[in-house]
Amino acid sequence: MRLFCASFAHDGSMPVRYTGFGEDISPELNIEDIPEGTVSLAITLDDLDVPLLRTLNHWAIWNIPAASVIPEALPHGDVIETPVHACQGNAWGKHRYRGPKQPPFIKKEHRYCFTVYALDCVLGISTDSGKAALLKAMARHILGEARLIGKYKPE
Repeated sequence: MRLFCASFAHDGSMPVRYTGFGEDISPELNIEDIPEGTVSLAITLDDLDVPLLRTLNHWAIWNIPAASVIPEALPHGDVIETPVHACQGNAWGKHRYRGPKQPPFIKKEHRYCFTVYALDCVLGISTDSGKAALLKAMARHILGEARLIGKYKPE
């Protein structure tokens, strides 16, 4: 599988519109070579450079129908119906995409890792679930995964 975004390259800078300093909307994600038998997709977004923590989860979304394009600006809410049906878990205290937004005293560039998982099922977990519960529920159902890293440094 391959995950990419037309708005920024792997290991490239994320446009401000996808951050908490801009519109804070999810980018369009493109997926190639989805494994045969994929029933649904799940996506996580993690800040890999949080001081004193290993990672900070910014987004957990699952039960997305298998498709090669995940549209930009998915709505807020625990269950969304358009433009795709999906469940959004509790990531960074909200049921929505939360893009990069380092505190004002942190000027260092951070890496944000989008991971897409191809699953052989639809998950039946609560939308109050966080990333740990999502990973546990997916454990025996992952057919493939791919990553995309975007970087962001506040001005």
